[in-house]
Amino acid sequence: MSDPNANPAPVLPFTGERFTPECQREIWYEHWHRYVFARRFAPGKRVLDAACGEGYGSALLSRHAQSVVGIDIAQSTVEHARQRYGDRKNLRFECGDCTSLAFEDRDFDLVLSFETLEHLSAQEALIGGFARVLRDDGLLIVSSPDKRTYSEKSGFRNEFHVRELYRDELLALLRRHFPFVQLYAQKLLFQSVIWNLDDQAGPVDLATDAQGAIAPGLGYEPLYYVAICSKQPFADGRLPQLALFGDSEESVYAHYNHEVRKNMAAGARIAELEQQLRALQASTAKSEPPPR
Repeated sequence: MSDPNANPAPVLPFTGERFTPECQREIWYEHWHRYVFARRFAPGKRVLDAACGEGYGSALLSRHAQSVVGIDIAQSTVEHARQRYGDRKNLRFECGDCTSLAFEDRDFDLVLSFETLEHLSAQEALIGGFARVLRDDGLLIVSSPDKRTYSEKSGFRNEFHVRELYRDELLALLRRHFPFVQLYAQKLLFQSVIWNLDDQAGPVDLATDAQGAIAPGLGYEPLYYVAICSKQPFADGRLPQLALFGDSEESVYAHYNHEVRKNMAAGARIAELEQQLRALQASTAKSEPPPR
């Protein structure tokens, strides 16, 4: 999802620490979806995007919000965001530490911080600061990887992560500052989707094949968590049950098909070479003199 209203600006190099909108495939879906998910809560609101990085998400929310402030600790990243998205009157970027926010109490209606917690050791200060600058009727939306599936099961180590959290650790941290927490799972899935073309409301039917048995719901372990937090009870019907996000070009599917075709071509070529090798070996065996 490129931003057609973005100013021409040098591309921010991707180091693995911050997402950039030029990234492709899985990481693109994961990061954009979080902001697309959050935009439904932004209309008319004063929004803080904490650890905003490149600024693409703040720019997306500025289309809907009354105002958006993006804050990041890296001055070079902030300068990039200002150059690329700084023409929007309701959007500004500031350099600052998200664990020590320089804003007044109850300054914002909506606070977002995606993939920030795991980069910090001062996690208590981070969430406590968000609670301080958030209005009593406001929302905090945060995301963080699940330590069990992201690192332990995969054997992957992200060099930029300081402290990843298990599900119970994340919930305990959030509930110390917000009495009401709705936790969502996020993961890129391979799904067949059937949708109503008449746009009529109806129930959501979810099913997962579990080794031949059809089970209700989405029976997957989360790779990331997205949590919506509030100091007050959630209004009925305000929170979505399910949120899907895709791109019309189907970039991940196109990459998948490309890899399949490449592997099939490679397999055919290997089979051809193996056949040639067998023929050569047979020919060589016939031409060799018999042993004495």
